[in-house]
Parts: sequence; structure tokens; C-alpha cells
Amino acid sequence: MESNGHANAMILVTNKAVADVKRIFTSCWVCFATDEDDRTAEWVRPCHCRGSTKWVHQACLQRWVDEKQRGNSTARVACPQCNAEYLIVFPKLGPVVYVLDLADRLISKAGPFAAAGIMVGSIYWTAVTYGAVTVMQVVGHKEGLDVMERADPLFLLIGLPTIPVMLILGKMIRWEDYVLRLWRKYSNKLQILNSIFPGIGCPVPRIPAEASPLADHVSATRILCGALVFPTIATIVGKLMFSSVNSNLQRTILGGIAFVAIKGAFKVYFKQQQYLRQAHRKILNFPEQEEA
Repeated sequence: MESNGHANAMILVTNKAVADVKRIFTSCWVCFATDEDDRTAEWVRPCHCRGSTKWVHQACLQRWVDEKQRGNSTARVACPQCNAEYLIVFPKLGPVVYVLDLADRLISKAGPFAAAGIMVGSIYWTAVTYGAVTVMQVVGHKEGLDVMERADPLFLLIGLPTIPVMLILGKMIRWEDYVLRLWRKYSNKLQILNSIFPGIGCPVPRIPAEASPLADHVSATRILCGALVFPTIATIVGKLMFSSVNSNLQRTILGGIAFVAIKGAFKVYFKQQQYLRQAHRKILNFPEQEEA
């Protein structure tokens, strides 16, 4: 009997010692506090981890989850050690709160699509308005209104927004570069070009690198602005240079052709001079300082 009592006493002492050791080594992996530091804190083991990362304070884990979710309460959070997803539950919602929560989620998901639709619609109707103004500007205010009133509404809804699109696409055609390449290639055979554009047929010591047409946002902006303002410029040039032409449409077309031709000639000359300047570029020796 004494031996059995002694054995039971040893078992109790051993269990108590194990419990004490477990309590001492139970620490929160967030704040590193042990059970001895705060006996009232609630503990939780939310994942498959063992050892020092098994236990964590409920409050500490809540703060850590808030940091990971960043305001999105539906985001999933996993353990950084074992990658086990935390089982997060919420109290049941009442019918009113449930409906409001569902509506909030639907609005959050539909918001980006609605914003994209509004943006596309705004661009479309802006293009339609620009096309209508361009027609009245090119043909004439009264004549343009008569043409659009007699036209099919479906044709207007499709045709008017294509006007700015075609202007932008036409502006992106860099015909001056093709003309300049042909002139550089065949300028020796056409001596008249050397008299109009001096130095266009002269040999160069090196071939300079040419920048990409859309290398920066400035080129894209210039293309957009130049394309959209082109009908106005064509109308003004037509009135100045071809005032004897009675038809508004013909006068605007002639003004546009004249503007493109004159602007292209100046642009070709300017680019050729820049090309020659870059081709004759030299790098000087660094000046040596005289020893004192």
C-alpha cells in the first residue's frame, strides 16, 4: 500500500511539473509574452504549428489579422509559418444587416465595371459631339445640320465617332519620314533637291541613332492634339488661301492639303538639319590641367 501511495504521489508531482513547464514555455509568437505575464489573456492555437509558434494570444492574433486584411474583412489570412488558413467566424447577422451587407458586396464588385462603362460612354459621346462639330465646321453650320438631319440616326451614331478616330490614325502615319528616307537614298540622282534642301545628299561620317516615334508621352500627346485640331486649321487655311472657292467642303479640303504639304516640307527640312547635326557630332578630349 505504501508503495502504491508513493507511486501515485510521484505521478502527481510529475504531472504538476510537466504542467508548470508547459505553462512556462507557452508563449505568444506575436508579443512573446508567456502565460505567467498575463493569466487572464485568452489563448488560441489556430494552425498546425508546434512548439513556440503553436499558441498565440487571441487579442494579438486579432490585431495581426487586421493588419493583413487591411480593412477587407472577407480576405483570407494564413499562418506565416505553416500556411494553414485561419478559421475565422463571425456572429450571425440579422435580416436587415444581412441585406445591407449583401448590397454592399454587390456594389463593391459592380463598381469597377460601372466606372469602366461610364468612362467608355463618356468617351463615345465626346467623340460623337466632336464628329458633329467637325461636320458643321467643314461643310458649314447650316449645311452640316441639314446633312445630319437627313442622315440615318444609326449611321450618325456609328459614323460621327469614327471621325476623331480616323484623324488620330491619319496623324500617326509619319509620311514625312518615308519621304525623307527616299530623298536621302536618291538625292544624288536628283540635283534639284540639293538646291531646295542643302546638304540632303552629302555623305555623313556616321549614321546617328533615331528615336522611336512614340518614345515618350509627349509624342502621343502631340499626335492627339494635332489630330483633333486639324479640321480647325484646315478650315482657317482654306479661308485664307482659297477664299475664291465657293464650296465650304472643297475650300476646307484644299486648306487641309496645303497645310499638310507646307508643314511636311518644313518638317522634312528640320529633321534633315537635325540629322546632319547629329551625324557631325564630335566628342572632344578632356582638357588636361597644368601641374602647378
